[in-house]
Amino acid sequence: MDFIQIAILALVQGLTEFLPISSSGHLILAPHLFGFADQGLELDVAVHFGTLIAVLAYFRHDIARITAGWFRALPPRAPANPESRIGWAIIVGVLPVVVVGLLVKDFVEHELRQPWIIATTTILFGLLLGWADRRARRRRDLSRLGLGDALLIGLAQILALVPGTSRSGITMTAGLMLGLTREAAARFSFLLSIPTILGSSILIGKDLIEAGNGVDWQAIGMAVALSALTAWLCIRLFLTYIERMGMQPFVLYRLFLGALIFYLIL
Repeated sequence: MDFIQIAILALVQGLTEFLPISSSGHLILAPHLFGFADQGLELDVAVHFGTLIAVLAYFRHDIARITAGWFRALPPRAPANPESRIGWAIIVGVLPVVVVGLLVKDFVEHELRQPWIIATTTILFGLLLGWADRRARRRRDLSRLGLGDALLIGLAQILALVPGTSRSGITMTAGLMLGLTREAAARFSFLLSIPTILGSSILIGKDLIEAGNGVDWQAIGMAVALSALTAWLCIRLFLTYIERMGMQPFVLYRLFLGALIFYLIL
């Protein structure tokens, strides 16, 4: 791959991973739209790893507080604290997609990377996001997130295994349905992405190592750096403006994108 192709894919991943518009769908579609060969799983792993670096860097203080609070609350120590409850919520929220992802990983990688599937899920789950944003009470912050809420958000995240659904989109949708504010739903979605992206990167990376294919480390490093920088800026801007902006711009984008995909493949 040349520099332009790597840059496009890294920027696409960085811009879409944390917005409710499906990064995997965009990565699968990029070769069709720009006319270059499928980038393969190696670059997919690289750009996802870049977004993992971005979310770790942005939430480094939150992660430190949550980790410290979680360890302080382990038996037989002090009772639960707000940070430990968020830590347990992340653990509970990530378990469903880990279990199901291990069971259906091969099926998803080989059978669901189809443009018509991406178009359908882009539109359907975009409409669901818009409905949830309009109907949500948006009165709860993360301190009021219970383990039952986290489990429901985690179950919703399973749907993101289907390309085009959007992991951030479906988890924010579930959070809004449970009464979280837009910012709280987004923050929990971003924190939940850390073990999710890490786990998927490890699994796919393991497959690549076992396959024994040559790796262009210069291309990988460039992709990681560009996606990390773009994703960090995207997280910052999204959390700054989401309460005022709402989800409707992303809903309209998803409807346009889904319609465009159908137009291109029909």
